[in-house]
Amino acid sequence: MPKPSLSEALSRARLYLCTDSRRDRGDLADFLDAVLSNGVDIVQLREKGLEAREELALLEVFRDACDRHGRLLAVNDRADVAYAARPDILHLGQDDLPVTFAREILGDDILIGRSTHTAEEATAASAEEGVDYFCCGPILPTPTKPGRPAPGPGLLRHAAALGTDRPWFGIGGVDLGNLDDVRAAGATRVVVVRALTEAEDPGAAAAEFAKRLAT
Repeated sequence: MPKPSLSEALSRARLYLCTDSRRDRGDLADFLDAVLSNGVDIVQLREKGLEAREELALLEVFRDACDRHGRLLAVNDRADVAYAARPDILHLGQDDLPVTFAREILGDDILIGRSTHTAEEATAASAEEGVDYFCCGPILPTPTKPGRPAPGPGLLRHAAALGTDRPWFGIGGVDLGNLDDVRAAGATRVVVVRALTEAEDPGAAAAEFAKRLAT
């Protein structure tokens, strides 16, 4: 299992952000400082089409910010990039490298997360060896996952009913307007994208999420 400090940090985590490199705005470092200092517990670089060298360079910026604020850094999908970057987390989708092989590549000193989109996948992830947390969604249709059906809050209710001690997050279209409904369905942790990346004041939005998730 991953080293205790990472597992403990994961158990405390409530707010998980996926963001691109913000190349259109040119404010990546400032953006990361704003959200990580205001309640984001985990941040993941998620940008399709990056070459490995480019992704590694961007992850250095993410790593510096996470280290400054004592937060967790996640790599999306790629065990090879995670092997080179040594983040805290590798997050795997259903069609990515199987967890057993990722563990062989990365060893035990890293957390591994799983995406789930159905009740069956959530049930499996709640018990799968080598998995440290899982995400359930998308709760609502979202442009970050075009064409993917949204299972809705029923998937959250299913995950909550599993009674697992393994942390899990609701994902997909979560914003401050529907956060209460997401929590009412059983999610105590959420993954957000546009709610922070497109916020007029990302730091203030992160702080509001963190305050409401803490109660």
